[in-house]
Amino acid sequence: MSSRTESIDQDLIKALHRDFGEALRCEQQTFTGMPVIWVQREALTDLLGYLKRLSPAYNLLFDLSAVDERLRDHRRGLPDSDFTVFYQLMSVAGNRDIMLKVALTGDDLSMPSATGVFPSANWYEREVWDMFGISFSGHPHLERILMPPTWTGHPLRKDYPARATEFDPYTLTVEGQNTEQEALQFQPEHWGMARERDGAEFMFLNLGPNHPSAHGAFRIVLQLDGEEIVDCVPDIGYHHRGAEKMAERQSWHSFIPYTDRIDYTGGVMNNLPYVLAVEKLAGIEVPDRVKTIRVMMAEMFRITSHLLFLGTYLQDLGAMTPVFFTFSDRQRGYKVIEGITGFRMHPAWYRIGGLMQDLPQGWEKLVQEFLDWMPPRLREYERAMMENTLVRERTRHVAAFDTDQALAWGVTGPNLRATGCNFDLRKQRPYSGYDNFEFEVPLGDKGDVFDRGQVRIEEMRQSLRIIQQCVDHMPAGEFKADHPLTTPPPRERMLKHIETLITHFLQVSWGPVLKPQESMQMVEATKGINSYYLTSDGNTMSYRTRIRTPSFPHLQQIPSVMRGGFVPDLIAHLGSIDFVMADVDR
Repeated sequence: MSSRTESIDQDLIKALHRDFGEALRCEQQTFTGMPVIWVQREALTDLLGYLKRLSPAYNLLFDLSAVDERLRDHRRGLPDSDFTVFYQLMSVAGNRDIMLKVALTGDDLSMPSATGVFPSANWYEREVWDMFGISFSGHPHLERILMPPTWTGHPLRKDYPARATEFDPYTLTVEGQNTEQEALQFQPEHWGMARERDGAEFMFLNLGPNHPSAHGAFRIVLQLDGEEIVDCVPDIGYHHRGAEKMAERQSWHSFIPYTDRIDYTGGVMNNLPYVLAVEKLAGIEVPDRVKTIRVMMAEMFRITSHLLFLGTYLQDLGAMTPVFFTFSDRQRGYKVIEGITGFRMHPAWYRIGGLMQDLPQGWEKLVQEFLDWMPPRLREYERAMMENTLVRERTRHVAAFDTDQALAWGVTGPNLRATGCNFDLRKQRPYSGYDNFEFEVPLGDKGDVFDRGQVRIEEMRQSLRIIQQCVDHMPAGEFKADHPLTTPPPRERMLKHIETLITHFLQVSWGPVLKPQESMQMVEATKGINSYYLTSDGNTMSYRTRIRTPSFPHLQQIPSVMRGGFVPDLIAHLGSIDFVMADVDR
Protein backbone atom coordinates (compact mmCIF):
# COMPACT_ATOMS: atom_id res chain seq x y z
CA MET A 1 0.00 0.00 0.00
CA SER A 2 1.39 3.40 -0.97
CA SER A 3 1.94 6.15 1.60
CA ARG A 4 -0.63 8.30 -0.22
CA THR A 5 -3.28 5.59 0.09
CA GLU A 6 -2.43 5.11 3.77
CA SER A 7 -2.82 8.86 4.31
CA ILE A 8 -6.23 8.88 2.60
CA ASP A 9 -7.37 5.90 4.67
CA GLN A 10 -6.23 7.55 7.90
CA ASP A 11 -8.10 10.73 6.97
CA LEU A 12 -11.23 8.65 6.41
CA ILE A 13 -10.87 6.90 9.77
CA LYS A 14 -10.47 10.27 11.51
CA ALA A 15 -13.63 11.52 9.80
CA LEU A 16 -15.53 8.41 10.89
CA HIS A 17 -14.38 8.85 14.49
CA ARG A 18 -15.41 12.50 14.35
CA ASP A 19 -18.89 11.81 12.98
CA PHE A 20 -19.72 8.48 14.64
CA GLY A 21 -17.67 8.51 17.85
CA GLU A 22 -18.28 5.48 20.06
CA ALA A 23 -20.11 3.66 17.25
CA LEU A 24 -16.59 2.73 16.06
CA ARG A 25 -15.27 0.08 18.42
CA CYS A 26 -11.74 -0.56 17.18
CA GLU A 27 -9.51 -0.83 14.13
CA GLN A 28 -8.01 -4.21 13.17
CA GLN A 29 -4.59 -4.56 11.54
CA THR A 30 -4.67 -7.11 8.73
CA PHE A 31 -2.96 -8.01 5.46
CA THR A 32 -6.12 -7.18 3.49
CA GLY A 33 -4.73 -3.88 2.24
CA MET A 34 -7.69 -1.82 3.51
CA PRO A 35 -8.93 -0.30 6.77
CA VAL A 36 -10.86 -2.90 8.81
CA ILE A 37 -13.10 -1.29 11.44
CA TRP A 38 -15.35 -2.94 14.02
CA VAL A 39 -18.57 -0.98 14.48
CA GLN A 40 -21.68 -1.10 16.63
CA ARG A 41 -24.58 -2.94 15.04
CA GLU A 42 -27.01 -0.07 15.62
CA ALA A 43 -24.86 2.35 13.58
CA LEU A 44 -24.21 0.03 10.64
CA THR A 45 -26.77 1.27 8.11
CA ASP A 46 -25.95 4.91 8.93
CA LEU A 47 -22.27 4.16 8.35
CA LEU A 48 -23.00 2.43 5.04
CA GLY A 49 -25.07 5.39 3.88
CA TYR A 50 -22.38 7.82 5.03
CA LEU A 51 -19.68 6.00 3.04
CA LYS A 52 -21.92 5.79 -0.02
CA ARG A 53 -22.47 9.58 0.06
CA LEU A 54 -18.78 10.48 0.39
CA SER A 55 -16.86 11.97 -2.52
CA PRO A 56 -15.46 9.83 -4.01
CA ALA A 57 -18.21 7.46 -2.92
CA TYR A 58 -17.89 3.91 -1.66
CA ASN A 59 -20.63 2.99 -4.08
CA LEU A 60 -20.08 -0.74 -4.60
CA LEU A 61 -20.89 -3.34 -1.97
CA PHE A 62 -18.14 -5.72 -3.01
CA ASP A 63 -18.84 -8.45 -0.47
CA LEU A 64 -20.91 -9.29 2.59
CA SER A 65 -20.48 -12.46 4.58
CA ALA A 66 -19.83 -13.83 8.06
CA VAL A 67 -17.45 -15.82 10.26
CA ASP A 68 -18.27 -18.29 13.02
CA GLU A 69 -15.74 -17.17 15.65
CA ARG A 70 -16.57 -19.71 18.36
CA LEU A 71 -13.57 -22.01 17.79
CA ARG A 72 -11.06 -19.30 16.94
CA ASP A 73 -8.16 -19.18 19.41
CA HIS A 74 -6.25 -16.07 18.33
CA ARG A 75 -8.53 -13.04 18.70
CA ARG A 76 -6.36 -10.83 20.91
CA GLY A 77 -7.46 -7.20 20.86
CA LEU A 78 -10.69 -7.88 18.98
CA PRO A 79 -14.22 -7.43 20.39
CA ASP A 80 -15.88 -10.48 21.92
CA SER A 81 -17.84 -12.19 19.19
CA ASP A 82 -19.53 -15.54 18.56
CA PHE A 83 -20.29 -14.56 14.96
CA THR A 84 -18.93 -11.69 12.89
CA VAL A 85 -20.66 -10.12 9.88
CA PHE A 86 -18.39 -8.15 7.55
CA TYR A 87 -19.11 -5.65 4.79
CA GLN A 88 -16.51 -4.75 2.18
CA LEU A 89 -17.19 -1.55 0.30
CA MET A 90 -15.31 -0.38 -2.78
CA SER A 91 -14.85 3.14 -4.10
CA VAL A 92 -14.35 2.64 -7.83
CA ALA A 93 -13.60 6.30 -8.47
CA GLY A 94 -11.26 6.51 -5.47
CA ASN A 95 -9.76 3.03 -6.10
CA ARG A 96 -9.80 1.93 -2.47
CA ASP A 97 -11.79 -0.21 -0.06
CA ILE A 98 -12.97 -0.34 3.51
CA MET A 99 -14.28 -3.24 5.59
CA LEU A 100 -16.79 -2.88 8.42
CA LYS A 101 -17.24 -5.69 10.94
CA VAL A 102 -20.05 -6.25 13.44
CA ALA A 103 -19.72 -8.61 16.43
CA LEU A 104 -22.74 -10.74 17.38
CA THR A 105 -23.42 -13.02 20.35
CA GLY A 106 -24.87 -16.47 19.84
CA ASP A 107 -28.18 -15.57 21.53
CA ASP A 108 -28.77 -12.47 19.40
CA LEU A 109 -28.04 -13.29 15.76
CA SER A 110 -29.83 -10.42 14.09
CA MET A 111 -28.67 -7.55 11.89
CA PRO A 112 -30.39 -4.62 10.21
CA SER A 113 -30.73 -5.20 6.47
CA ALA A 114 -28.49 -3.14 4.19
CA THR A 115 -30.78 -3.57 1.18
CA GLY A 116 -32.10 -0.02 1.63
CA VAL A 117 -28.58 1.31 1.00
CA PHE A 118 -27.20 -1.29 -1.41
CA PRO A 119 -29.71 -3.33 -3.46
CA SER A 120 -27.03 -5.98 -4.03
CA ALA A 121 -27.07 -6.80 -0.30
CA ASN A 122 -30.25 -8.84 -0.91
CA TRP A 123 -28.63 -12.10 -2.06
CA TYR A 124 -25.60 -11.70 0.20
CA GLU A 125 -27.82 -11.40 3.27
CA ARG A 126 -29.84 -14.42 2.16
CA GLU A 127 -26.57 -16.36 1.85
CA VAL A 128 -25.49 -15.35 5.37
CA TRP A 129 -28.86 -16.46 6.73
CA ASP A 130 -28.63 -19.72 4.77
CA MET A 131 -25.04 -20.56 5.79
CA PHE A 132 -24.88 -19.10 9.33
CA GLY A 133 -28.46 -18.57 10.56
CA ILE A 134 -28.00 -14.82 11.03
CA SER A 135 -31.24 -12.93 10.30
CA PHE A 136 -31.59 -9.46 8.77
CA SER A 137 -34.52 -7.35 9.93
CA GLY A 138 -36.15 -5.42 7.11
CA HIS A 139 -34.99 -7.82 4.40
CA PRO A 140 -37.66 -8.09 1.67
CA HIS A 141 -37.43 -11.88 1.28
CA LEU A 142 -35.11 -13.63 3.72
CA GLU A 143 -34.97 -17.33 2.93
CA ARG A 144 -32.52 -19.95 1.74
CA ILE A 145 -30.64 -19.29 -1.48
CA LEU A 146 -27.92 -21.94 -1.95
CA MET A 147 -29.42 -24.79 0.07
CA PRO A 148 -32.83 -26.38 -0.70
CA PRO A 149 -35.79 -24.77 1.10
CA THR A 150 -36.27 -27.97 3.15
CA TRP A 151 -32.67 -28.00 4.43
CA THR A 152 -32.01 -28.29 8.16
CA GLY A 153 -29.10 -26.43 9.77
CA HIS A 154 -26.61 -23.82 8.63
CA PRO A 155 -23.58 -25.43 6.91
CA LEU A 156 -20.85 -22.85 7.57
CA ARG A 157 -21.27 -22.98 11.32
CA LYS A 158 -18.35 -24.71 13.01
CA ASP A 159 -20.62 -27.27 14.70
CA TYR A 160 -21.98 -28.39 11.33
CA PRO A 161 -20.26 -31.54 9.92
CA ALA A 162 -17.80 -31.07 7.08
CA ARG A 163 -17.63 -34.64 5.75
CA ALA A 164 -20.29 -36.96 4.34
CA THR A 165 -19.08 -39.72 6.68
CA GLU A 166 -20.24 -37.61 9.63
CA PHE A 167 -23.87 -37.78 8.43
CA ASP A 168 -26.32 -40.65 8.53
CA PRO A 169 -26.65 -42.50 5.20
CA TYR A 170 -28.78 -40.55 2.75
CA THR A 171 -32.21 -41.93 1.96
CA LEU A 172 -35.08 -40.50 -0.05
CA THR A 173 -38.53 -42.03 0.31
CA VAL A 174 -41.42 -41.43 -2.07
CA GLU A 175 -42.99 -39.21 0.56
CA GLY A 176 -39.74 -37.29 0.98
CA GLN A 177 -39.40 -36.83 -2.77
CA ASN A 178 -42.92 -35.40 -2.94
CA THR A 179 -42.06 -33.01 -0.12
CA GLU A 180 -38.96 -31.80 -1.96
CA GLN A 181 -40.89 -31.31 -5.20
CA GLU A 182 -43.64 -29.36 -3.47
CA ALA A 183 -41.05 -27.11 -1.83
CA LEU A 184 -39.68 -26.20 -5.26
CA GLN A 185 -43.09 -25.25 -6.63
CA PHE A 186 -43.21 -21.52 -7.33
CA GLN A 187 -45.86 -19.54 -5.47
CA PRO A 188 -46.25 -16.04 -7.00
CA GLU A 189 -47.93 -14.62 -3.89
CA HIS A 190 -44.90 -15.64 -1.83
CA TRP A 191 -42.84 -13.22 -3.95
CA GLY A 192 -45.43 -10.43 -3.96
CA MET A 193 -46.53 -11.16 -7.53
CA ALA A 194 -50.12 -10.88 -8.77
CA ARG A 195 -51.60 -13.77 -10.73
CA GLU A 196 -53.59 -11.52 -13.04
CA ARG A 197 -53.94 -7.96 -14.33
CA ASP A 198 -57.11 -6.34 -15.66
CA GLY A 199 -58.87 -9.69 -15.61
CA ALA A 200 -56.16 -11.43 -17.70
CA GLU A 201 -53.99 -14.10 -16.07
CA PHE A 202 -50.22 -13.94 -16.26
CA MET A 203 -48.26 -16.95 -17.42
CA PHE A 204 -45.59 -18.19 -15.02
CA LEU A 205 -42.86 -19.99 -16.93
CA ASN A 206 -39.85 -21.94 -15.63
CA LEU A 207 -36.76 -21.25 -17.69
CA GLY A 208 -34.41 -23.96 -16.44
CA PRO A 209 -32.95 -25.38 -14.27
CA ASN A 210 -32.09 -27.43 -17.36
CA HIS A 211 -32.08 -25.22 -20.44
CA PRO A 212 -29.28 -24.54 -22.97
CA SER A 213 -29.38 -20.77 -22.46
CA ALA A 214 -29.12 -21.17 -18.66
CA HIS A 215 -25.42 -22.14 -19.04
CA GLY A 216 -25.68 -24.66 -16.23
CA ALA A 217 -28.20 -25.69 -13.60
CA PHE A 218 -29.93 -22.31 -13.25
CA ARG A 219 -33.65 -21.62 -12.95
CA ILE A 220 -35.40 -18.35 -13.56
CA VAL A 221 -39.16 -18.07 -13.10
CA LEU A 222 -40.74 -15.60 -15.52
CA GLN A 223 -43.98 -13.69 -14.97
CA LEU A 224 -45.18 -13.13 -18.52
CA ASP A 225 -47.81 -11.01 -20.19
CA GLY A 226 -47.52 -12.49 -23.66
CA GLU A 227 -43.85 -12.09 -24.58
CA GLU A 228 -43.32 -9.26 -22.09
CA ILE A 229 -41.44 -10.05 -18.87
CA VAL A 230 -43.42 -8.38 -16.10
CA ASP A 231 -41.04 -9.71 -13.46
CA CYS A 232 -38.73 -12.64 -12.86
CA VAL A 233 -37.12 -14.51 -9.97
CA PRO A 234 -33.68 -16.15 -10.41
CA ASP A 235 -33.24 -19.38 -8.45
CA ILE A 236 -29.69 -20.59 -7.81
CA GLY A 237 -27.97 -23.21 -5.66
CA TYR A 238 -28.41 -26.30 -7.85
CA HIS A 239 -24.62 -26.46 -8.30
CA HIS A 240 -23.60 -25.67 -4.71
CA ARG A 241 -20.75 -27.93 -3.53
CA GLY A 242 -19.66 -26.31 -0.29
CA ALA A 243 -16.30 -24.99 -1.53
CA GLU A 244 -15.85 -22.67 1.46
CA LYS A 245 -16.66 -25.52 3.87
CA MET A 246 -14.12 -27.76 2.12
CA ALA A 247 -11.43 -25.13 2.72
CA GLU A 248 -11.82 -25.62 6.48
CA ARG A 249 -10.59 -29.23 6.24
CA GLN A 250 -7.92 -28.94 3.53
CA SER A 251 -4.34 -27.84 4.12
CA TRP A 252 -3.20 -24.57 2.61
CA HIS A 253 -1.64 -26.55 -0.23
CA SER A 254 -4.26 -29.22 -0.83
CA PHE A 255 -7.05 -26.66 -1.35
CA ILE A 256 -5.43 -25.38 -4.56
CA PRO A 257 -7.13 -27.94 -6.87
CA TYR A 258 -10.51 -26.99 -5.40
CA THR A 259 -10.03 -23.40 -6.58
CA ASP A 260 -9.88 -24.60 -10.20
CA ARG A 261 -13.50 -25.70 -9.94
CA ILE A 262 -14.94 -22.31 -8.95
CA ASP A 263 -15.02 -20.74 -12.40
CA TYR A 264 -14.29 -23.98 -14.20
CA THR A 265 -13.52 -22.14 -17.46
CA GLY A 266 -10.86 -20.02 -15.75
CA GLY A 267 -8.29 -22.69 -14.88
CA VAL A 268 -5.23 -21.24 -13.19
CA MET A 269 -6.94 -17.84 -13.03
CA ASN A 270 -8.73 -19.32 -10.02
CA ASN A 271 -5.44 -20.36 -8.38
CA LEU A 272 -4.03 -16.85 -8.58
CA PRO A 273 -6.03 -14.91 -5.94
CA TYR A 274 -5.81 -17.85 -3.54
CA VAL A 275 -2.04 -18.36 -3.72
CA LEU A 276 -1.43 -14.59 -3.61
CA ALA A 277 -3.56 -14.32 -0.46
CA VAL A 278 -1.71 -17.24 1.16
CA GLU A 279 1.64 -15.71 0.19
CA LYS A 280 0.63 -12.53 2.02
CA LEU A 281 -0.04 -14.59 5.15
CA ALA A 282 3.27 -16.44 4.78
CA GLY A 283 5.34 -13.36 3.90
CA ILE A 284 6.53 -14.88 0.62
CA GLU A 285 7.82 -12.75 -2.26
CA VAL A 286 8.03 -14.77 -5.46
CA PRO A 287 10.72 -14.29 -8.17
CA ASP A 288 9.99 -12.17 -11.24
CA ARG A 289 10.00 -15.28 -13.42
CA VAL A 290 7.13 -16.74 -11.38
CA LYS A 291 5.13 -13.52 -11.68
CA THR A 292 5.56 -13.41 -15.45
CA ILE A 293 4.68 -17.05 -16.00
CA ARG A 294 1.60 -16.66 -13.82
CA VAL A 295 0.48 -13.66 -15.89
CA MET A 296 1.10 -15.51 -19.16
CA MET A 297 -0.93 -18.56 -18.17
CA ALA A 298 -3.72 -16.50 -16.61
CA GLU A 299 -4.09 -14.54 -19.85
CA MET A 300 -4.12 -17.79 -21.83
CA PHE A 301 -7.11 -18.87 -19.79
CA ARG A 302 -8.74 -15.46 -20.24
CA ILE A 303 -8.62 -16.09 -23.99
CA THR A 304 -9.95 -19.66 -23.83
CA SER A 305 -12.74 -18.53 -21.49
CA HIS A 306 -13.68 -15.62 -23.74
CA LEU A 307 -13.69 -17.91 -26.78
CA LEU A 308 -16.16 -20.17 -24.99
CA PHE A 309 -18.21 -17.08 -24.16
CA LEU A 310 -18.18 -15.81 -27.75
CA GLY A 311 -19.38 -19.09 -29.25
CA THR A 312 -22.20 -19.64 -26.75
CA TYR A 313 -23.16 -15.95 -26.79
CA LEU A 314 -23.79 -16.09 -30.52
CA GLN A 315 -25.40 -19.51 -30.25
CA ASP A 316 -27.91 -18.03 -27.79
CA LEU A 317 -28.70 -15.44 -30.46
CA GLY A 318 -29.49 -18.23 -32.90
CA ALA A 319 -26.19 -18.49 -34.79
CA MET A 320 -25.06 -22.11 -34.92
CA THR A 321 -21.79 -21.91 -36.87
CA PRO A 322 -19.68 -19.64 -34.58
CA VAL A 323 -19.52 -22.10 -31.70
CA PHE A 324 -17.69 -24.62 -33.90
CA PHE A 325 -15.08 -22.03 -34.89
CA THR A 326 -14.54 -20.70 -31.36
CA PHE A 327 -14.27 -24.20 -29.91
CA SER A 328 -11.71 -25.09 -32.60
CA ASP A 329 -9.58 -22.09 -31.66
CA ARG A 330 -10.10 -22.87 -27.99
CA GLN A 331 -8.51 -26.25 -28.59
CA ARG A 332 -5.44 -24.48 -29.95
CA GLY A 333 -5.27 -22.58 -26.69
CA TYR A 334 -5.58 -25.78 -24.68
CA LYS A 335 -2.77 -27.29 -26.73
CA VAL A 336 -0.50 -24.54 -25.37
CA ILE A 337 -1.82 -24.92 -21.82
CA GLU A 338 -1.43 -28.70 -21.90
CA GLY A 339 2.05 -28.43 -23.38
CA ILE A 340 3.18 -26.23 -20.49
CA THR A 341 1.22 -27.57 -17.51
CA GLY A 342 0.41 -31.14 -18.57
CA PHE A 343 -3.32 -30.53 -18.13
CA ARG A 344 -6.06 -28.68 -19.98
CA MET A 345 -9.02 -27.25 -18.05
CA HIS A 346 -7.92 -27.78 -14.45
CA PRO A 347 -4.11 -27.71 -14.19
CA ALA A 348 -4.01 -26.62 -10.49
CA TRP A 349 -0.55 -25.51 -11.58
CA TYR A 350 0.24 -22.56 -9.31
CA ARG A 351 1.78 -23.26 -5.94
CA ILE A 352 2.26 -21.28 -2.74
CA GLY A 353 5.49 -19.47 -3.48
CA GLY A 354 5.74 -20.44 -7.13
CA LEU A 355 4.69 -22.97 -9.74
CA MET A 356 4.43 -26.74 -9.98
CA GLN A 357 7.36 -26.79 -12.43
CA ASP A 358 9.36 -24.56 -14.73
CA LEU A 359 8.48 -23.91 -18.37
CA PRO A 360 9.33 -26.90 -20.59
CA GLN A 361 11.81 -26.77 -23.46
CA GLY A 362 10.24 -25.39 -26.63
CA TRP A 363 7.52 -23.44 -24.85
CA GLU A 364 8.34 -20.25 -26.80
CA LYS A 365 7.55 -21.88 -30.16
CA LEU A 366 4.33 -23.38 -28.82
CA VAL A 367 3.08 -20.05 -27.49
CA GLN A 368 4.25 -18.06 -30.53
CA GLU A 369 2.30 -20.30 -32.92
CA PHE A 370 -0.86 -19.45 -31.00
CA LEU A 371 -0.01 -15.74 -30.91
CA ASP A 372 0.46 -15.71 -34.69
CA TRP A 373 -2.76 -17.64 -35.31
CA MET A 374 -5.29 -15.73 -33.20
CA PRO A 375 -5.23 -12.05 -34.36
CA PRO A 376 -6.62 -12.72 -37.87
CA ARG A 377 -9.15 -15.09 -36.33
CA LEU A 378 -10.44 -12.36 -34.02
CA ARG A 379 -10.83 -10.03 -36.98
CA GLU A 380 -12.74 -12.77 -38.81
CA TYR A 381 -15.06 -13.17 -35.83
CA GLU A 382 -15.79 -9.46 -35.92
CA ARG A 383 -16.52 -9.42 -39.64
CA ALA A 384 -18.66 -12.55 -39.65
CA MET A 385 -20.43 -12.04 -36.33
CA MET A 386 -20.30 -8.65 -34.64
CA GLU A 387 -20.69 -6.76 -37.94
CA ASN A 388 -23.56 -9.03 -38.97
CA THR A 389 -26.78 -7.04 -39.35
CA LEU A 390 -28.93 -9.64 -37.60
CA VAL A 391 -26.55 -9.83 -34.64
CA ARG A 392 -26.55 -6.05 -34.31
CA GLU A 393 -30.34 -5.87 -34.42
CA ARG A 394 -30.59 -8.54 -31.71
CA THR A 395 -28.01 -6.91 -29.42
CA ARG A 396 -27.94 -3.12 -29.89
CA HIS A 397 -29.78 -1.27 -27.08
CA VAL A 398 -30.91 -4.61 -25.60
CA ALA A 399 -30.67 -5.20 -21.81
CA ALA A 400 -28.65 -2.02 -21.42
CA PHE A 401 -27.65 -0.54 -18.07
CA ASP A 402 -25.37 2.32 -17.07
CA THR A 403 -22.42 2.53 -14.69
CA ASP A 404 -24.47 3.63 -11.67
CA GLN A 405 -26.85 0.71 -12.12
CA ALA A 406 -23.93 -1.68 -12.54
CA LEU A 407 -22.26 -0.53 -9.33
CA ALA A 408 -25.55 -0.63 -7.40
CA TRP A 409 -25.80 -4.34 -8.18
CA GLY A 410 -22.12 -5.22 -7.67
CA VAL A 411 -21.27 -5.70 -11.37
CA THR A 412 -17.55 -5.88 -12.18
CA GLY A 413 -15.26 -6.94 -15.02
CA PRO A 414 -16.18 -6.69 -18.73
CA ASN A 415 -19.86 -6.14 -17.91
CA LEU A 416 -18.94 -3.02 -15.93
CA ARG A 417 -16.44 -1.80 -18.51
CA ALA A 418 -19.08 -2.20 -21.23
CA THR A 419 -20.89 0.72 -19.58
CA GLY A 420 -17.81 2.93 -20.10
CA CYS A 421 -16.39 2.58 -16.57
CA ASN A 422 -12.62 2.33 -16.84
CA PHE A 423 -11.87 0.03 -13.91
CA ASP A 424 -9.57 -2.95 -14.36
CA LEU A 425 -7.58 -4.26 -11.37
CA ARG A 426 -4.65 -5.10 -13.64
CA LYS A 427 -4.27 -1.34 -14.20
CA GLN A 428 -5.74 0.20 -11.05
CA ARG A 429 -4.17 -2.26 -8.58
CA PRO A 430 -1.47 -4.20 -10.42
CA TYR A 431 -0.66 -7.60 -8.96
CA SER A 432 1.78 -10.34 -10.00
CA GLY A 433 3.78 -7.83 -12.05
CA TYR A 434 0.97 -6.53 -14.30
CA ASP A 435 2.45 -3.06 -13.89
CA ASN A 436 5.34 -4.21 -16.12
CA PHE A 437 3.08 -4.79 -19.14
CA GLU A 438 1.70 -2.43 -21.74
CA PHE A 439 -1.95 -3.01 -22.67
CA GLU A 440 -5.19 -1.09 -23.07
CA VAL A 441 -8.48 -1.50 -21.21
CA PRO A 442 -11.32 -1.95 -23.75
CA LEU A 443 -14.50 -0.02 -22.96
CA GLY A 444 -18.04 0.15 -24.28
CA ASP A 445 -20.37 3.11 -24.16
CA LYS A 446 -23.95 1.80 -24.14
CA GLY A 447 -23.70 -1.10 -21.69
CA ASP A 448 -25.87 -3.29 -23.88
CA VAL A 449 -25.66 -6.90 -25.08
CA PHE A 450 -23.56 -5.85 -28.09
CA ASP A 451 -20.99 -3.93 -26.04
CA ARG A 452 -20.58 -6.84 -23.63
CA GLY A 453 -19.66 -9.07 -26.57
CA GLN A 454 -17.40 -6.57 -28.32
CA VAL A 455 -15.47 -5.71 -25.14
CA ARG A 456 -14.49 -9.35 -24.71
CA ILE A 457 -13.16 -9.61 -28.26
CA GLU A 458 -11.00 -6.55 -27.58
CA GLU A 459 -9.88 -8.07 -24.28
CA MET A 460 -8.63 -11.13 -26.13
CA ARG A 461 -6.50 -8.85 -28.33
CA GLN A 462 -5.01 -7.22 -25.26
CA SER A 463 -4.36 -10.63 -23.68
CA LEU A 464 -2.43 -11.66 -26.81
CA ARG A 465 -0.44 -8.45 -26.45
CA ILE A 466 0.41 -9.27 -22.83
CA ILE A 467 1.40 -12.86 -23.66
CA GLN A 468 3.66 -11.62 -26.47
CA GLN A 469 5.51 -9.45 -23.96
CA CYS A 470 5.89 -12.50 -21.70
CA VAL A 471 7.49 -14.43 -24.56
CA ASP A 472 9.77 -11.54 -25.53
CA HIS A 473 10.87 -10.64 -22.00
CA MET A 474 10.65 -13.79 -19.87
CA PRO A 475 12.96 -13.27 -16.86
CA ALA A 476 15.54 -15.88 -15.92
CA GLY A 477 15.57 -17.37 -12.44
CA GLU A 478 13.82 -19.92 -10.25
CA PHE A 479 10.24 -21.08 -10.61
CA LYS A 480 9.61 -20.93 -6.86
CA ALA A 481 10.61 -18.78 -3.92
CA ASP A 482 13.44 -19.82 -1.62
CA HIS A 483 11.21 -19.90 1.45
CA PRO A 484 10.50 -22.68 3.99
CA LEU A 485 6.73 -22.38 3.48
CA THR A 486 6.78 -22.81 -0.29
CA THR A 487 6.23 -26.22 -1.89
CA PRO A 488 8.30 -28.34 -2.10
CA PRO A 489 12.01 -27.49 -1.79
CA PRO A 490 14.18 -28.18 -4.87
CA ARG A 491 14.90 -31.91 -5.07
CA GLU A 492 18.66 -31.51 -5.48
CA ARG A 493 18.83 -29.58 -2.18
CA MET A 494 16.50 -32.01 -0.45
CA LEU A 495 18.87 -34.90 -1.22
CA LYS A 496 21.88 -33.03 0.22
CA HIS A 497 20.64 -31.18 3.31
CA ILE A 498 18.86 -32.84 6.24
CA GLU A 499 17.09 -29.58 7.17
CA THR A 500 15.62 -29.33 3.67
CA LEU A 501 14.58 -32.98 3.79
CA ILE A 502 12.76 -32.40 7.09
CA THR A 503 11.06 -29.32 5.68
CA HIS A 504 9.97 -31.31 2.62
CA PHE A 505 8.57 -34.10 4.79
CA LEU A 506 6.58 -31.70 6.97
CA GLN A 507 5.23 -29.73 4.02
CA VAL A 508 3.99 -32.85 2.23
CA SER A 509 2.67 -34.79 5.23
CA TRP A 510 1.36 -31.90 7.31
CA GLY A 511 1.48 -28.68 5.35
CA PRO A 512 2.76 -25.24 6.33
CA VAL A 513 1.63 -23.57 9.55
CA LEU A 514 0.72 -19.92 8.96
CA LYS A 515 0.66 -17.34 11.73
CA PRO A 516 -2.73 -15.98 12.88
CA GLN A 517 -3.72 -13.14 10.57
CA GLU A 518 -6.15 -12.21 7.80
CA SER A 519 -5.35 -11.50 4.16
CA MET A 520 -7.20 -10.85 0.95
CA GLN A 521 -6.43 -10.76 -2.75
CA MET A 522 -8.61 -9.60 -5.61
CA VAL A 523 -7.85 -10.34 -9.26
CA GLU A 524 -9.39 -9.31 -12.56
CA ALA A 525 -10.66 -12.79 -13.45
CA THR A 526 -12.34 -13.83 -16.70
CA LYS A 527 -15.86 -12.86 -15.59
CA GLY A 528 -15.13 -9.99 -13.23
CA ILE A 529 -13.40 -9.49 -9.90
CA ASN A 530 -12.73 -12.70 -7.98
CA SER A 531 -11.28 -12.58 -4.46
CA TYR A 532 -10.18 -14.81 -1.61
CA TYR A 533 -10.42 -13.53 1.96
CA LEU A 534 -8.46 -15.88 4.23
CA THR A 535 -8.38 -16.12 8.01
CA SER A 536 -5.53 -18.06 9.60
CA ASP A 537 -5.74 -19.17 13.21
CA GLY A 538 -2.15 -20.42 13.37
CA ASN A 539 -2.89 -23.81 11.87
CA THR A 540 -2.18 -25.95 8.82
CA MET A 541 -5.49 -24.99 7.22
CA SER A 542 -7.70 -21.96 6.85
CA TYR A 543 -10.08 -21.07 9.67
CA ARG A 544 -12.35 -19.25 7.22
CA THR A 545 -12.08 -18.97 3.45
CA ARG A 546 -14.44 -16.50 1.82
CA ILE A 547 -14.67 -16.80 -1.98
CA ARG A 548 -16.24 -13.78 -3.63
CA THR A 549 -17.18 -14.53 -7.23
CA PRO A 550 -18.33 -12.09 -9.93
CA SER A 551 -21.15 -14.21 -11.36
CA PHE A 552 -23.14 -14.20 -8.08
CA PRO A 553 -24.12 -10.49 -8.20
CA HIS A 554 -24.36 -10.56 -12.00
CA LEU A 555 -27.29 -12.99 -11.83
CA GLN A 556 -28.91 -11.05 -9.00
CA GLN A 557 -29.13 -8.04 -11.34
CA ILE A 558 -31.21 -9.85 -13.99
CA PRO A 559 -34.72 -8.78 -12.78
CA SER A 560 -33.81 -5.08 -12.63
CA VAL A 561 -32.53 -5.24 -16.22
CA MET A 562 -35.26 -7.40 -17.74
CA ARG A 563 -38.52 -6.03 -16.28
CA GLY A 564 -40.52 -4.76 -19.25
CA GLY A 565 -38.30 -6.62 -21.74
CA PHE A 566 -39.08 -9.66 -23.85
CA VAL A 567 -38.17 -13.34 -23.62
CA PRO A 568 -35.77 -13.32 -26.62
CA ASP A 569 -34.00 -10.33 -25.08
CA LEU A 570 -33.59 -12.26 -21.81
CA ILE A 571 -31.89 -15.10 -23.70
CA ALA A 572 -29.55 -12.58 -25.35
CA HIS A 573 -28.83 -10.99 -21.97
CA LEU A 574 -28.07 -14.34 -20.32
CA GLY A 575 -25.58 -15.06 -23.10
CA SER A 576 -23.92 -11.66 -22.68
CA ILE A 577 -23.38 -11.93 -18.91
CA ASP A 578 -20.83 -14.77 -19.28
CA PHE A 579 -21.51 -16.83 -16.18
CA VAL A 580 -21.05 -20.42 -15.11
CA MET A 581 -23.05 -21.77 -12.21
CA ALA A 582 -20.01 -23.14 -10.35
CA ASP A 583 -18.85 -19.52 -10.11
CA VAL A 584 -22.25 -18.52 -8.70
CA ASP A 585 -22.96 -21.39 -6.32
CA ARG A 586 -19.44 -22.41 -5.27
